[in-house]
Amino acid sequence: MAKEKSSKKYAKIKNKLIVLLLPVVIIAVLVLVFISGWVSRNSMRKMATEQLNSSISNQGDNIESWLKKNLENFSTAKHVIETGNLDEESIQTMLNAFYGYNSNCPEGMYIATTSGKFYKADKSEKAVSNPQAEPWFAQGLTRINMNYGAAYTNANGENVISASGILMDGSDEIKIISADLTLEQISIIVNSGVKMDQAASFLIDTYSNTILAHRDDARVNTVLTENDSDKLMAGIAKRLNDADYTSCEIEGHQVAFRSIAGTEWYLVSYISNDVILADVYRLINILVAIGLAAAIIIVILINVLVSRVIAPLSGITQNIADMSEGDFTIKVSKDSNDEIGLMGSKVSEFVESMRRMLSSINEESERLKEQSDNSDRVSKDMFNASRSQADAMQNLNSTVDQLAIAVNEIAENATTLAMVVSDTRENSNQANESMKETVEISKKGRSDMEQLSRAMGGIKNSNDELVNSINDVGKASEEITKIVGLISEIAEETNLLSLNASIEAARAGEAGKGFAVVASEIGKLAQNSSASAEKISNLIGDVQKAIDSVVSQAEISAKEIDANSDLIHTAVDTFNQIYQNIERSNELIDEMIRGVQKVDDVAGNMAAISEEQAASADEILETSRNMVEQANSITQSSQDVADNSHELANTSQKLTGYVQQFKIDG
Repeated sequence: MAKEKSSKKYAKIKNKLIVLLLPVVIIAVLVLVFISGWVSRNSMRKMATEQLNSSISNQGDNIESWLKKNLENFSTAKHVIETGNLDEESIQTMLNAFYGYNSNCPEGMYIATTSGKFYKADKSEKAVSNPQAEPWFAQGLTRINMNYGAAYTNANGENVISASGILMDGSDEIKIISADLTLEQISIIVNSGVKMDQAASFLIDTYSNTILAHRDDARVNTVLTENDSDKLMAGIAKRLNDADYTSCEIEGHQVAFRSIAGTEWYLVSYISNDVILADVYRLINILVAIGLAAAIIIVILINVLVSRVIAPLSGITQNIADMSEGDFTIKVSKDSNDEIGLMGSKVSEFVESMRRMLSSINEESERLKEQSDNSDRVSKDMFNASRSQADAMQNLNSTVDQLAIAVNEIAENATTLAMVVSDTRENSNQANESMKETVEISKKGRSDMEQLSRAMGGIKNSNDELVNSINDVGKASEEITKIVGLISEIAEETNLLSLNASIEAARAGEAGKGFAVVASEIGKLAQNSSASAEKISNLIGDVQKAIDSVVSQAEISAKEIDANSDLIHTAVDTFNQIYQNIERSNELIDEMIRGVQKVDDVAGNMAAISEEQAASADEILETSRNMVEQANSITQSSQDVADNSHELANTSQKLTGYVQQFKIDG
């Protein structure tokens, strides 16, 4: 293996350094050239933008100064006319006097009224047929002080701008005074006021996007749109439509905007990037040539210097090769006093350090092996214990699951019991209502019987009235018979409900014993009510028989009526007894309803408690499942620990074998 390594050819560091440094030098030169060009380009563009802004600012100032000077001239003339309080003839004289006063206003000043009158200087050639239709008139109505409006084309086809305002001469009629300025002087300022070479400007009215001044006469008085065939002009139109007037780059041109105060005009100036960056491109070419020459010189210098510097490295290289084969008994030369000498010194220190470290590693690997064996035994014990715990937790989980199912069944039975008791309570309430109606009817019957007793004296005087009264009593007894039959039916139905409640209570088991006692009491009350109703029915039958006997005897003899009077008194007493029995039945039904209410409350509470127990059982079941999962996880972790301990023991053995491969004793 050592022979194969020694026979292998290696490249020289000098050649590698040249191969590696040459691309770095070339890339560095290119990067410097690129950075220099980029910085120069940005600087030139920034300088050009600043110069363009300075130029357009100067042009804008000149335009504003020219407009302001003319506006002050017109305002002065307006003030003179207003303070003169002149008549029409004097107004004409004043207009003639101001004619030619301003060379930029060849037609002089003129005045129009809302009634359609128009005044101008005699020498003026301005012709207006309908002043109110003129744009300057509409603009002048909106202000008192004279100011400029939008540019427009006059009758002679010239681009003009009018300064107009309301003439405050004290008259009742509104007068508009105005003056026209041609845009020739503005065109001169726009086209000749550019400071930068090969830069251009134009003036545009943003109200209508009409170009007012341009170096190309064909574009003057045309509308600038985003669909312009010139992409630069189309881009400028988009910026104007978006009301974005910041300096920017459009289609390879630097573009600046300047608003003209007092108007809706904007001065636009632009210059091509090719013009700005021409010097930058020349500088980049020079820098590239210089960089290539510098790269050649640097390569030559590297070749000479590296040959002298790296000579001591051969000995250190051989020492490092010996170390790579595991021989740490070598001695490293430290003759040089530069970085290479320092490297030799550090390599020597490294050899000594490795000797000590390998000895320590050998000792530690032995101890590590012993500890890993102990860990392996402990992890196996822990794995067995955790597996037993997992089995126990699984059995606990099954038990809790069965408990949860039983609790849920109890909750369902309690809910069913509560529903049955609720239905029983509703039926009891209906029986109570029927019994109350029976009580009211019995009260009415008792009142009728008392009236019958008091009428017995009248029966003695009139047998016919006696017969009629007895017939009324017969009808009343029939009604009572029906009511008693209804009570009997209610008592039977209540008895059936009590039986059903007892059955449901028996199904509920231990929780339904209290309700079974109440249901039994309800059944007894229903049976008593039924017996009382039967007794009442028998008594009413006796009353009916007595009434029939009285009727027969009344037809035979008035004397028998006196005898029947005693029977009627007896019937009254019997009816009182019937009323008392019915009233007692009503009280028993009320007690039954209260008992059912208590059973309903108990059943509701039992259902709620059962549902809570079911929820608690579900929570216990979920907790048990989590504990089973955790126990399984612990078992798996124990198995992992055992595996890791085993791997650690193997690793310790391998480490001892690796350390023994090194030579540390001379």
